[in-house]
Amino acid sequence: TLPTAVGGQGVYLIDAQGRRYLDASGGAAVSCLGHGHPRVVEAIRKQAGELAYAHTSFFTTEPAERLADFLVARAPSGLGHVYFVSGGSEAVEAAIKLARQYFVEIGEPERSVFIARRQSYHGNTLGALALGGNVWRREPFLPLLAPTIHVSPCYAYREQGAESEAAYSDRLAAELDAAMMAAGPGRVAAFVAETVVGATLGAVPPVPGYFAKIKAVCERHGALLILDEVMSGMGRTGRLFACEEDGIAPDIVTIAKGLGGGYQPIGAAICSDRIYEAIVGGSGFFQHGHTYIGHATASAAALAVMQTIEDEGLLAQVRARGAALRAGLADCPYAGDVRGRGLFVGVELVEDRASKRPFDPARRLHARVKAEAFARGLLVYPMGGTVDGRRGDHVLLAPPFIVSAEEIGEIVGRLGEAIAAAVAG
Repeated sequence: TLPTAVGGQGVYLIDAQGRRYLDASGGAAVSCLGHGHPRVVEAIRKQAGELAYAHTSFFTTEPAERLADFLVARAPSGLGHVYFVSGGSEAVEAAIKLARQYFVEIGEPERSVFIARRQSYHGNTLGALALGGNVWRREPFLPLLAPTIHVSPCYAYREQGAESEAAYSDRLAAELDAAMMAAGPGRVAAFVAETVVGATLGAVPPVPGYFAKIKAVCERHGALLILDEVMSGMGRTGRLFACEEDGIAPDIVTIAKGLGGGYQPIGAAICSDRIYEAIVGGSGFFQHGHTYIGHATASAAALAVMQTIEDEGLLAQVRARGAALRAGLADCPYAGDVRGRGLFVGVELVEDRASKRPFDPARRLHARVKAEAFARGLLVYPMGGTVDGRRGDHVLLAPPFIVSAEEIGEIVGRLGEAIAAAVAG
């Protein structure tokens, strides 16, 4: 039986008994501006009073156009067209169908194979779940999932070993190259990856140079590169698009969560001019759609969120607060690896740091940590199966961008107590 949330103020949520919870995970890396931000609330109120909804088969709306312009102006080079949806899973579904239709339009209909990575998560709809490599989420639905090839994640803590970063990324690029060749010439439509792996691995960033090599493999085989930034995008890593730090531009990028900051349901797939022009010059119609795509009120809310992040210079604060959070967590004796970018931070818990030995999965340590943190008024996002889908525990942290230095200290202190109590319990 869950408590009832009745209010939110800044980085805190409040339940019906008046208890306050420091939201150190932003829900599921969603609440980038915290709760009750007056600028966003006013934008929703104003738009709902003027026009809440108009179906996109008849109209476009000013907030949707302005939001698209804002995103395109700041997106990686060549990403010039935005397709709005209502969340991350829908954004990934749209990206899958957009990639497929692109190849149909240009006369390569044999390209129907998608390659993704193990220990990934791309959403809970059947198409997105088929791409994902999260074992326990996929297992009940395996008979319903389209076949997907899965290759290794870029998981340096456990898989790099004694290799240099360059040698490690070369090996992973060679693995993808081999998978594309095994799939058959001209068969692969796209490689799909989270720029920074979210819930399944716990904020795992790529090693430097990895994505440049991956993109080169995709281009050599004529396949698209789709980056999933549903969790890591929209400022979460200290850049509006996480892939800015990797110096590459994908063919399609998916965003959601922080785009609307939880104030309204919204997501988007942003595609290259090349994909857009192929469809416009072919059938002229993207064969897809949902009732609430391009929702006017959701677009107005998201635009207010994006403008607030920019006007208040919050990306620099995300980088600074994230560095402080990672530094504070490093002293935890059970923190085998503290990783991430910006305020997208993961702590992989181990029984022994030297050997990286995970805790016995029967202990369900991640669930214990969540309960102990909750009892201390702290909301975190833990998960098990970090190592291989069965073994391993981590805690994901994604506090609002407005978090103060003092609140970072509170997160570190309360989480440290929760981990100690969970291990001792």
